Amino acid sequence: MCSGSTLEVLRHLGSGPHGLTEAEAEARMLVHGDNVLPMARPPSWPRRLAVAVRDPFVLVLLVLGLVSALIASWGTAGVIVALVAVSCVLRVRGERVADRSTSALRRLVATTATVVRRVGPGAGSVAREIPVEQLVPGDVVKLGPGDLVPADVRLLRARGLTVHQAALTGESAPVPKSADDVPTGESHLCWQGTSVASGSGLAVVVATGAATRLAGAGRAAIVRVTPFRHSVNGISWMLVRLTVLIPPVALLANALVHDRGPAALPFALAVAVGLTPEMLPVIVTTVLARGAAVLARDREVIVRRLPALHDLGAIDVLCTDKTGTLTQDHPEVERAVDADGRPDPRVLRWAAVNSFWTLHLADLPAPDTLDAAILRAAGDGDLENGVDALPFDPVRRLSVAVVEGPAWRHTLVMKGAVDEVLERCVLDDHARDRARATAAALAADGLRVLAVAVGERTPGHRPHDDERALDLVGFVGLLDRLAPDAAHALTALAERAVTVKVLTGDHPETAARVCRDLGLTPGVVVTGAELEALADDELAELASRTTVFARCTPDHKARVVQALRRAGHTTGFLGDGVNDLPAIGAADVGICPRDAVDVTREAADVVLAAKDLTAIDQAVELGRASTGNVATYLRVALSSNFGNVIAMVTAGVMLPFLPMLPGQVLVQNLCFDAAQLAFAFERPDPAVTRRPARLRPRGILAFIAAFGVLNALADLATFTVLRLALPEADGQAAFHTGWFVENLFTQALVMLLLRPTRRVTWPLGVAVAGLAAVGLLLPLSPFASVLGLVTLPAGYYLLLTAVLCLYGTALAVLTGSHTCRLAQRSK
Repeated sequence: MCSGSTLEVLRHLGSGPHGLTEAEAEARMLVHGDNVLPMARPPSWPRRLAVAVRDPFVLVLLVLGLVSALIASWGTAGVIVALVAVSCVLRVRGERVADRSTSALRRLVATTATVVRRVGPGAGSVAREIPVEQLVPGDVVKLGPGDLVPADVRLLRARGLTVHQAALTGESAPVPKSADDVPTGESHLCWQGTSVASGSGLAVVVATGAATRLAGAGRAAIVRVTPFRHSVNGISWMLVRLTVLIPPVALLANALVHDRGPAALPFALAVAVGLTPEMLPVIVTTVLARGAAVLARDREVIVRRLPALHDLGAIDVLCTDKTGTLTQDHPEVERAVDADGRPDPRVLRWAAVNSFWTLHLADLPAPDTLDAAILRAAGDGDLENGVDALPFDPVRRLSVAVVEGPAWRHTLVMKGAVDEVLERCVLDDHARDRARATAAALAADGLRVLAVAVGERTPGHRPHDDERALDLVGFVGLLDRLAPDAAHALTALAERAVTVKVLTGDHPETAARVCRDLGLTPGVVVTGAELEALADDELAELASRTTVFARCTPDHKARVVQALRRAGHTTGFLGDGVNDLPAIGAADVGICPRDAVDVTREAADVVLAAKDLTAIDQAVELGRASTGNVATYLRVALSSNFGNVIAMVTAGVMLPFLPMLPGQVLVQNLCFDAAQLAFAFERPDPAVTRRPARLRPRGILAFIAAFGVLNALADLATFTVLRLALPEADGQAAFHTGWFVENLFTQALVMLLLRPTRRVTWPLGVAVAGLAAVGLLLPLSPFASVLGLVTLPAGYYLLLTAVLCLYGTALAVLTGSHTCRLAQRSK
């Protein structure tokens, strides 16, 4: 169907250049269905459970449970199975809630297409935006830079069209496309899932939904090694190693000292379970899902990939373009001057000719903001008849139109970046230097400068045939006023230790002036040409100390971002155009506004309601708060668990009996795990959000070692109290009960004191009170005999209170010292 001539294809589809009528489109929708790829259904409960079971901590627990069953320690095996079941069910439930929320948020940024349709037979065609799901075969669509190709299409017209189609063919460079009437190969076809790099086109839809090539090829998932994934993987495997190492040590020590190796095996298994943070996946999913929901509800920031919330909190460098971020993206023509800087109305007129015919002949879905500003300033007037046009190309930084001229001649009109246009003009050195000085003077006033040049050509000349030997007409200076909240947002980001770097295609003086007006010191501006002369290591060092990069191509922006990452920075990039796509893909977090071009919006991790730095500041704040909650859980859970394990192994060597029964260890661990879910609802101290937050395995390991030893000392102090205070007749049961109660109370104390804030939320208050209640009431309950617990004398509780007071004081002092060191490090 696609290989015939254009007329044959249109006849086969029952369509034409003016598109379908609305009635025809509705009828075809009933036949072909929605233009949606046949996606896999949301994972079922069993599938999600299978994924949850593959978590490293769950696998460790299952191995321990299997060993327990093999040695007929059914109580231990039962509790391990209960822990696995609770962890997996909570994780699956959290993931389902998160998936539903994310799906609802993504609908807010649904991709649209510009379709040409008619109200009825004989009516004129009208271009309008519709959701891509509503496209049907025979629809005529417009394609422009940054558009995702919404279906498989056959080109009817194309102007300088190039398409990124690596997802289907693996070709990394944009592929030129043409609208040949009798085509060869596939240059006349564009496939769903590809994206327009430059140029424009008019095309007819030949296949939708399941009939597209993309549906048949499938999509290979690309796993990005983000800061979040790297941190969680590092922490997980560090803990798995400890969990595998410590039980054999405990077993060997009991075998060598007390000759009870086989009898101590259930205890060693219980110790391993006590060290495992099986709630980590549940806590992480819950924290990130809640944070994403809050951002969408209160701040209109849509997180399309949950781990990106952590990565937002880790950002210490934010790269952004200038237009629409630091400025309002509503430019107005301020001046139109010749090469010597004198006002000249011809400059604006020729610029308007280029803008008008580029828009109308290149089939662009919408005018560029600069073109719209030029057309507004030029007003209504007679323009030469257009012949052909090439729209703006972000790599060439030029647009070209060909119009009818006098005496059967044609005129080529070029508009674009100063250096690119001057390179194509006939100028002697003196005139070229004078022109550059004029452009620099306009840029120094904060104006965005476009050069305009013309040249006579013979009829039949196409825009790209010969772009040399042009005559410079002059320059158009456009003023884009500063965004009202930009200066405040830059200050707020600086207070959060986020360095802002500006990457723009504008003149260096324009970018520097805007930065100075916003209170951002530009320093020495580096241009794209200078970047090309640097090796990767040199660029990494330069990028860390440079604030403004000007005259950047898309590849320049991506290379700067990659250099910053190599230098050890966690980077975010804010952009909205197709020229920002490589940099968004290179950054740790890609950010774009909701009105960004389709391909950029689909590639971004975070979508803003507006291109506003203030919204990013708020997103960074919540990202750091979420990371702080996960870090708090890890510090509290692991330091407490690690301390208990040290104390149990030590006491197991010193005592003639096991310090705690395996069932008691596991029940205690189950209670602590349930209580720690409260950390998902914490409100961290504001100080936590003033510096980049990242889960660092080495830092967490150092924290665990320091506070774990302190916790172990408290446990061993309790061990001494138990040996001195309890009568010998009470025996092992009283010792087990006393240590069981003390562990629950110390864990409650740790949950209160090992947090970066002293504010107690109601979920945390309930959790801590619940732990204390279990410690007090379980030895008195009917379940006490099942767990081997007995009633303790009242005097023990007085001694336990003294131990807890001393432990709490030491914990508060050590925590305060640790907080001071962190504060000094962040200054």
